[in-house]
Amino acid sequence: MDFQLDDDQRALKAGVRELLTARFGHESLRAAVDNGPALDRTLWRELGEAGFFALRLPEADGGVGLGLPEAVLAFEEAGRVLLPGPLVATHLAAGTVDGAATGETVVAAVDGELVEWLAEADVVRGDAAGAEPLRSVDPLTPLHRVPASTEPDPAAVLRTSLLPSLLPSLLTAAEQLGTAARVCELAVQHARTREQFGQPIGAFQAVKHLCAQMLVRVEVARAAVYAAAVTADPLDVAAARLLADEAAVRGARDCLQVHGGMGFTWEADVHLYLKRAWVRTQRTGGATQSEDALADDLLAGTAQ
Repeated sequence: MDFQLDDDQRALKAGVRELLTARFGHESLRAAVDNGPALDRTLWRELGEAGFFALRLPEADGGVGLGLPEAVLAFEEAGRVLLPGPLVATHLAAGTVDGAATGETVVAAVDGELVEWLAEADVVRGDAAGAEPLRSVDPLTPLHRVPASTEPDPAAVLRTSLLPSLLPSLLTAAEQLGTAARVCELAVQHARTREQFGQPIGAFQAVKHLCAQMLVRVEVARAAVYAAAVTADPLDVAAARLLADEAAVRGARDCLQVHGGMGFTWEADVHLYLKRAWVRTQRTGGATQSEDALADDLLAGTAQ
């Protein structure tokens, strides 16, 4: 299989980056943080007009007619700019919920005991009865906790843990990949410009090692995420999700370390990337479910 991007895919990735950079650049990000987590409906509709939510919808149904690899590229760019909103839930609802594909309808989804952007959603998939606001570590991801109404079936819990939900987990991994790549860029930029003892801090071996390790994690996660988008194999997705989660969380922490005391301040963007990465790890197909899926496959292989 060829996991390299073709010309059309590179053009799609560049186009999505151009759109998101223009509409949700640094100033927009900081304004959103200062004003609180309110969804920009105008931007949401612009994403719909650009085909973001309808990428995988057949052309006969009014969609773009592309595949999972292209959706992964788009979500990678969304993760790069920390685009807020229930992107995964709305994208997955295109074709089944009226207005989701065009961005006229915002869709949220209950994910275990959590639901993101419940108050802003026009449609909620799943039972959100009794949901209560939950303080979110990420200022741009409002959360609600959904109480468990009944005791879960142990067998059902086991099946769920061994087979992570494919599409939500892969698209989340793509967002994590975009975040990991961006914090690596931010760390390198700071290491080149910040000076100590008369030279850029990037000249110091400890900082070089941090940046190099970040880049390695990004490229390993990128290979895994892109491959999983092509194979659509649940185990490939589980591995990609683990690697992308690690690249995003550890990358943001290392980026903060490179920034030093500046990185801990509210004015720096580094903490926003770390907090969003933390929140995403709690979505379906996160560490526990992905690890269980891979472990189950390994045990099944040794038993044969």
